[in-house]
Formats: sequence, structure tokens, C-alpha cells
Amino acid sequence: MTGSFADGALRLAGLAPRLTGWTPESFWNATPAELAAILDPEAGGATAPLTRGEMDILLERDRDDRIP
Repeated sequence: MTGSFADGALRLAGLAPRLTGWTPESFWNATPAELAAILDPEAGGATAPLTRGEMDILLERDRDDRIP
């Protein structure tokens, strides 16, 4: 394998926004599991997209920093 980890990370940082719509900050703050889940939903264990109701719960939790 040629190149360093940093070289690979830099390439991924450039590709991630185009592939995922993430900002560079979102990429660098993501865990490897989050990146794998967004690029290959089966790798992250996701079975179905969030429903609108599930998304609303998460948005409410984030806004109030509490669990409904």
C-alpha cells in the first residue's frame, strides 16, 4: 500500500462533501462508523431510512437537549 493515512484522509475529505453533502467540518467530526453508514447503509446496520416522526423526535431532542 502506498501513501500515508493522512494522504488517504485528505482524499476522503475532498470526496465526502460531493458524495454525502457533508461539509468538511462534518467529515472531520464523523466517526468511521458514521462515514461507513452514510456510504454503505448495510455496513452501519441501518435497515430503513428514518420516518418523519423519528426525525421530528430527534430534532426536538436536539433543540431542547432532552429526551421526549
